[in-house]
This record gives sequence, C-alpha cells and structure tokens, in this order.
Amino acid sequence: MSETDARNTDTKGTHVKNTVATGDAAKEKRFARIGALLMGLGALTLWLASRVTWMTVHYDDDRTGNGAVEVNGATWSTEVTAVVLLLLAAAVAGLALRRWGRRLVGGVGAAAALAVTVPPLGLLTGSPDPERAKALLTLGGEETTIGSTVGETAIPEWAAISNIDVAALGPAAAVLAALVAAAGGLMLAARPGRDAVTVNKYEKASQRREKIEHDLEAEPDSGRVLWDAIDADMDPTDTSSGTTPTNRE
Repeated sequence: MSETDARNTDTKGTHVKNTVATGDAAKEKRFARIGALLMGLGALTLWLASRVTWMTVHYDDDRTGNGAVEVNGATWSTEVTAVVLLLLAAAVAGLALRRWGRRLVGGVGAAAALAVTVPPLGLLTGSPDPERAKALLTLGGEETTIGSTVGETAIPEWAAISNIDVAALGPAAAVLAALVAAAGGLMLAARPGRDAVTVNKYEKASQRREKIEHDLEAEPDSGRVLWDAIDADMDPTDTSSGTTPTNRE
C-alpha cells in the first residue's frame, strides 16, 4: 500500500470516528433536552394545579352568620410559586448551559420539585391544620375596638373554623406535576450530554488537515474546500502524492 493510500485510509477512519462520536453526542444531548422539557412541563402543570381549589374552609360567625371559603394551592402552599419560577429557570438553563452547568441545575430542580410535594401530600394523607387555615384567611385584617375587621381578609378574626373539606384533585395534580419535574431534573443531572466539540478556529491543525483532505477527495471542485486547503497551507492541485503543505514566504 502506497503512502498516499495509507494516508487516505487514515483520513477516512478518522472521519468515521468523528461521525460516530458526533452521533453519540447528539443522542446524549437529546436526553438532556428531554429532561429540561420535562422540568418546564412539570413547572407549568404545577402552576395550573396551584390555581385550583385545594380545600373549602367552613367557619362559624355569630355576628354575620356562618360561611365557607375556598382556598387554592397557591394560598395554602405559598412556596409553590417560587418553585415554579425556579423550575422554569432551570429548564431554560438546562438548554443553554454546558455539561456541568446542566448537571447542577438538574439536581437543584429535582430537589426543589421533590420538596414542593410535601404540602399537597400532607393534605392527601392527613388533615389540614385549622389554626393555619384561619391564619391564612385572616392575614392582613385588623380587628377594631368595636369588634369589626378591616383590611383584606377572607373571614373575620372572631370566626371559628368548624370544618375543612379537602378537594383531592388539586393536590394530586400538584404532586404528579412535581414528580414529572423531578424526573426531568434527575434525567438532566444523570445524563447531561456532551458539550459540542469546538471546531474551525479552535480545532487542532492536524485534525483540520485531515478534514480538508477528506473534503478534497469528496468535493475536489468545491470552491469552499479549495479555499480551506489554501488557508491551511495545503496544495489542492497536488494529486500525485496527496495534499501537501505549500511553502509560505
């Protein structure tokens, strides 16, 4: 086998290896994108779930009569909104950052999503705290000297909580949404993908020469390939012994 044939064989082998590596990197990056999208989807679903009714609080008021107030998830679990924003930011960062950055935001997003499941799970498996419910519904009110309440309150300060009915749909949807976001975060942390290989300006000279030699064989009449060869100190017209560097003064 001549020297030219051996060089051409090595060039083709390198090109095949680079192609396989690029395919593997694209496959790994696909998992990272899926993880980021799952975090974003889970965050949006969690936000929607926090806007529906999680419970109905019944109270006794001997002055104005008894009543009932619906409480949504964002009111009962005030941290949900913050976690939603964090998950959305993590999803965007998971698409934009490099490998270790994606791994970090994936882990943070998964931890936050798992933590936010505690309040809705508490409603599904236990009973809500009447004192906490009253504190949330009277927050912002101020009782005056004549026994009335001024300010933005849902129930009067003097009312007594008689019963709380939990609506399971909202908390259950919130738990499922948080688990989806957590799964996406774990996927992003476990398989963040590979960073794209830097090419052109930053690639090694030998790798660039091999690429140009392969391009010259595949497209000898391409103007772009000819200019790339000249720029790399290679003679694109030398076909007797392969492409060789030209001498610059």
